[in-house]
Amino acid sequence: MPEPTRRELLSGLAMAGLGAAGAAGPAEAQAQPAGPQAGDGVWLCNEDSNTLTVVDPVRNVVAATVNLTSFDEDPRPPFRFVTGGVIPPHGAMVQKPLYHGAISIHGSCPSPDSRLIATTGRGSSNVYLIETETRRVVGNRPNTQARDTTNPERLTSGIFLGREPHEPTFTRNGRELWVTVRGEDRIAVLDVARAREESAGGRPGHALRGFIPTMPGPAHAWFSADGRLAVVVSQKAAVIDLLSVDYDAEGLSRIAGRRRIEIAERDPFGFSPFLKLSPDGGEIWTTHKLADRVSVLAMQGEVRVAETIQLPDLARPNHVEFVENARGRFVYVSYARVDDDGPDGIASSRIGVIDRSAPAGRRRVVADFHSGGREAHGLWTDPTGTRLYVAHEQDELPNTPHAGQTVCSAFDVSDPVQPRLLARIPLGDLALPSGRLRSKKSINLVYVRPGARSATA
Repeated sequence: MPEPTRRELLSGLAMAGLGAAGAAGPAEAQAQPAGPQAGDGVWLCNEDSNTLTVVDPVRNVVAATVNLTSFDEDPRPPFRFVTGGVIPPHGAMVQKPLYHGAISIHGSCPSPDSRLIATTGRGSSNVYLIETETRRVVGNRPNTQARDTTNPERLTSGIFLGREPHEPTFTRNGRELWVTVRGEDRIAVLDVARAREESAGGRPGHALRGFIPTMPGPAHAWFSADGRLAVVVSQKAAVIDLLSVDYDAEGLSRIAGRRRIEIAERDPFGFSPFLKLSPDGGEIWTTHKLADRVSVLAMQGEVRVAETIQLPDLARPNHVEFVENARGRFVYVSYARVDDDGPDGIASSRIGVIDRSAPAGRRRVVADFHSGGREAHGLWTDPTGTRLYVAHEQDELPNTPHAGQTVCSAFDVSDPVQPRLLARIPLGDLALPSGRLRSKKSINLVYVRPGARSATA
C-alpha cells in the first residue's frame, strides 16, 4: 500500500478531531447560520494611528474607523493633524501641543454580552470603552469649538490606570474590567458601571476599585469558565499566578487566595504575552514568545501546566485562537516571524495549526499556512468557527497589491487544516478635517456579534 499523502494525513486528523469533539460540535455548528451575519464586526487596534478599524465580515470591507486621537478638535494649527501641509511621523504625532488623545492603542476585549469593547492605550496609560452597536466611544462629548473644519466631538480621557496597561479582561458577570498594568506589578480592577460615568467626565478614580498585586510585568489575565479563578501571565517573570476569586452580593470580586506556578523550564525568558480559555473550559493556552512555545494549563482539579508544545525556530508566537467546528478541534497560533516565500512571492507570516484532539502530551503542530500579511498578531473566529480574521503589525512592502497598507486577512476555516484565503483587507485611513490618518500597526483583534455571548461570558 502506498504511503498516505500529507493532504490525506491532515484530512484524517480533521476527522479524528471530529470524533473526539463528540456530538456537541456538529450540533453547535447547525444551531446558527454558518459564517458572518449582518451587524457583526471585526475590531482591530491600530497602535501607530490610535484608531480602531471595524471590518464588515459579510462583505470583508472596512465599515468604519473609530477615532481615539484628539486631532482637529481645535481650529488652530497646533492642534491639527496636518499643519501647514505637513503630516507628522508617528513619534511626533502624539507630541503636538495639548494633544490629549490615545497613545499606542494596543489591547482589547469584548464584554460578556458583546455590547462593549475595552481597549487600552499603552502610552497614554488608560483604557477606553466603546459601544459595539453604535461604535460610539463612551464619554465623548460635544466639541464646544466645533465648526465645519473641526471634529464635532471632544474625545474622553478614558480612565487612567498606571504605566503600560496591556490587556483588558471582563469578569464573567460583566461587572468588572481587569486590566494588567504591564509596566508595574499589579492589575487594575474597574467597576464597569462607574467606568461609564468616569469616562463621561466624572470624578477621576471613581471607577477604580483597587489594584491586585502580581508578579512584575503582568501581561494578561483570563478567567475560568465559572469565574472563580483568574490566570495571569507575565512578560517579565517566568511564573503564572493563579488568583482564587469570590464575589459579593453585587457581583464585585475579592481575592480569596493565590498560588504561583514556576515555568522557567518552559519559558526561560519569562515573556508570555497572551492566554485564552478553550471553548469547553477545560484548558487555558498561553504563548511564550521568545521561547517559541505554547503551554497548556489543565483547568480540572488543581490547575497545572499539562504540556508545552515546541514551535518552529523564531516563530515568535503572539496569540492563540481555538478553531472548532464540524471538522474538528484545533488551535491556531500567530507567528510574528515574516517569511519571504509567501504566495505570489509576497512576504508573509504564518499561522501554526495544532491538533487539539490529540492526547495531552502528544499534541504538535500538524500544519501551517500563510497569514496573508506581515507580522501576524491578533486572531479571532466568528461564533460558528468557520471564519478566521488575522491582524498584522507591519505594512505591506512596495510592489505588492496593497503596498504601504496594513491588512487584515479573512479565511474560510470550515476545514481547519485546509484554510482558504477569502480576502486581504487594506485598512485604509481615517478622514480627519485637516487630512487623512492612515490606519497602521494592528495589534489585537476581536470578532464581535453585539448581544451574543462572547468568549468572556
